Amino acid sequence: MKCPYCGNTDTRVIDSRPAEDGNSIRRRRCCDECGKRFTTYEKVETIPLIVIKKDNTRQQYDRSKIESGILQACHKLPISTNDIQKMIDEIETELFNLEDKEVPTSVIGEIVMKKLKELHEVAYVRFASIYREFKDVNTFMDEIKKILEK
Repeated sequence: MKCPYCGNTDTRVIDSRPAEDGNSIRRRRCCDECGKRFTTYEKVETIPLIVIKKDNTRQQYDRSKIESGILQACHKLPISTNDIQKMIDEIETELFNLEDKEVPTSVIGEIVMKKLKELHEVAYVRFASIYREFKDVNTFMDEIKKILEK
């Protein structure tokens, strides 16, 4: 493993343990050249997931796209980065557990909205307004009424 500080390729593992998500191994490493320590994560390589877009084009799954949408929805809300990352991990686990090699964006969007609704209602409405392409205030209000009824 290459040291992120000096670029040396001689590093050694000083500690290994399961990561919090239980799906990866957290390794503490030490560089033999500069002596600095850093952390790496080892994950099982999965079959690449293909996302089917609304226009039927296909592209490889990209975690950063889900992360970006969720971060926008959670902007300036009292939600910790750890909670957001944990939710994204849960979304990914659910997607890969579908065991489909190709997943439509509609399925991904519904999973994200379900998780956001559990996390924070305002974040959910923000995400839904863009994902469902609310055309007017009435559509927006209908979605809010559904939340208030529960």
